[in-house]
Amino acid sequence: NIKLYFCAMAKPRRNNYPILENITILDIADKGNTFAKLNELALFISGGAPGDVVDIQVTKKKKAFMEGRIIKTHSLSPKRVDAFCEYFGTCGGCKWQHMGYEYQLQFKQQQVIDQLTRIGKVTLPEITPILAAPETEFYRNKLEYTFSHLRWLDSRDMNVEDQGELRGLGFHVPGRFDKVVDINKCWLQPDPSNKIRNAIRKFAVDNNYSFFNIRVQEGLLRTLIIRNTMIGELMVIVTFFENDGEKIEKILQFLKTTFPEITSLMYAINQKGNDSIGDQEVICFSGKDHIIEDFEGIKFKIGPKSFFQTNSKQALELYKITRDYAGIQKDDIVYDLYTGTGTIANFVAHQAKKVVGVEYVPEAIEDAVVNSQINGINNTIFFAGDMKDVLTSSFIAEHGKPDIIITDPPRAGMHEDVINRILEAEPKVVVYVSCNAATQARDLQLMSGKYKVTKAQAVDMFPHTHHTESVVRLELL
Repeated sequence: NIKLYFCAMAKPRRNNYPILENITILDIADKGNTFAKLNELALFISGGAPGDVVDIQVTKKKKAFMEGRIIKTHSLSPKRVDAFCEYFGTCGGCKWQHMGYEYQLQFKQQQVIDQLTRIGKVTLPEITPILAAPETEFYRNKLEYTFSHLRWLDSRDMNVEDQGELRGLGFHVPGRFDKVVDINKCWLQPDPSNKIRNAIRKFAVDNNYSFFNIRVQEGLLRTLIIRNTMIGELMVIVTFFENDGEKIEKILQFLKTTFPEITSLMYAINQKGNDSIGDQEVICFSGKDHIIEDFEGIKFKIGPKSFFQTNSKQALELYKITRDYAGIQKDDIVYDLYTGTGTIANFVAHQAKKVVGVEYVPEAIEDAVVNSQINGINNTIFFAGDMKDVLTSSFIAEHGKPDIIITDPPRAGMHEDVINRILEAEPKVVVYVSCNAATQARDLQLMSGKYKVTKAQAVDMFPHTHHTESVVRLELL
C-alpha cells in the first residue's frame, strides 16, 4: 500500500517531490546505494540495507528512475548488524558497516557477476567464490587526515564554546569540502595511528597552533598521512600550509620524541589550492625517506608519494591469484601494464624470462627500478609514459612479443588503443586485474572476438565498502 503525498511548505517550490511510504529495499545498487521499485520505476536510495522497509523522500525524479533518501524506518533487515563506529553515517567511509560481513561478500560477488555478464556479455566459467578479507577492522596501511579550523558539529556539539574544541582532525564530511568529522577512534588503521592523530591534535590545540581554513587559505596545519607495513615500519607525513619554521620544528620534534616507533618522519609545505602532495617537495625530518614492505621475501620500497595497495595482507593474496592465473613459464616474456611501482612485475619476475613494465607516473617507475635493484632482480625493464603512446607495434617489436600480459588499469579501464594493441600482440594469456568490474566488463567485450574468459574471482580488499577487486584470466581463442 504505497502512498504518495507532498511535504507541506510555507511557500511552494518548483520541484516538490513526493514521499513514498512503506518501500521495501530490494538490493544493492551502484556506489554502495540501495535499490527498490515503484511499479516499473527504479528507485535508488542513499543508505539502507536490502530487506529494510522505509519511507523515502524523493530527491530526483526522471522518466526511468527516481532517487531518494530514507526519512523513516518501519522495520529493519535481518541482514543488518550494529555499526561499531560512532561516526557511522556521518563520516564518508565504511558505508556498509551496518550489514553483516557475509552479506557484504554476497553482494560484492553478485555485483561482479552482474557487471561482467550484463555489461560485458561475458560467458563466465564457474566463478571462484569471493576471497574474504582476513581482517575487517584495522586493515588499511595508509590513511590521510585533514586539519580544519571548523569541524562538523552534530546535535551533541551545539553548546561548544571553547574555540579550540571547534578545530578538527579527521575525514571530510561527504559533500562538504570545508568541514571534517573530528575523529577520536578510527577502525581502519592499526595503532599507533589513532594515538598519533590524537596526540598531534592535542599538542596543536594546547599550543594554540592554527588549523587550515580552506575558504580563506590560511592556517598552519593542513594534512596528516600515516603509512605502515606488515614488518612494522611506520611513516608519518605532516603537511603545513604556513611555512613557520619554529612551529614546524616543535611539532615534528614532539612526534619524534613521543613516538620513537616512527621510522620515517617527513613533512611538506603545501600552499596550493588542493591537498595533494604529489607535486610538492617532501622533506625527511627524521629516520629514512621510505618504508619497506615484504611480500614472500620480496621487498618493496614505499616513498611518501608511492602508490601501494592499501590493504597489504589482501594485496598479497591478490597478487598470488594474479600469478596463478598468469601461469608463467621460464621462457615467457611478460608485460605488466599500469605497473605502478612494479609490485606485480617484481612479484612474478622470478618465474619469467623477462618482464616489461609500463606506467604513466615517472616517479612510480623510479620506485619500480629501485624495487628490482634491492631484490637483485635483473630481468625487469620499466618505461614511463601514457600507455597508449608507449605500447606501440614498434615498442613490442623492440622488447619482444609478450606471451602473457598482466594489466591492472585505473578505474576508468583501458584506452581502446591499448586494447587494440593487445589484440594485435595476441599473447596466449591476459590477466586483467580491476578495481571497477563495470569498465573491466566493457574492455572484455572489446576483446571477446579473440579471447575467452576461463577464470574469474572477486577479492574483497575493502570491507564495509562497496569496492571490490576483480581478477579475470583470458585465453586466446
